Amino acid sequence: MFASLLPRDALFLAGRLLMAILFLVMGWGKLTDFQAAVGYMVQTGAPVPTLSAALAIIVELGAGLALVTGFLIEPVAIILALYTIITGLIGHHFWTMSGMLRYDMMIHFYKNISIAGGLLILASAGAGRFALRLR
Repeated sequence: MFASLLPRDALFLAGRLLMAILFLVMGWGKLTDFQAAVGYMVQTGAPVPTLSAALAIIVELGAGLALVTGFLIEPVAIILALYTIITGLIGHHFWTMSGMLRYDMMIHFYKNISIAGGLLILASAGAGRFALRLR
């Protein structure tokens, strides 16, 4: 009933832009302070920290731009959902912690899981009308 009242394509665009902010901000932060990004990868136990940091920059900035433009959104959203789950497992392993740190990391972990769910919905629904497409 309400579906016909909603500006569906505008909501798709707004949702893509809001999701992109996270990945663009985090990717840009890693790019502009690469040594801190590598240090964070070491701290979380990420494999090959320098390579992990470089890969994170590429994925976060590349996928963030894809979310903004809507370009190849279906495969990008699926890849980004998997990336978000993996980074949650590596970076927010609350089950190994205690006290307030455990609680804080648990929140971050489940936010990652929720973001991955939104990305899978986006992959299923598509980018909407306001998107760059291959022709």
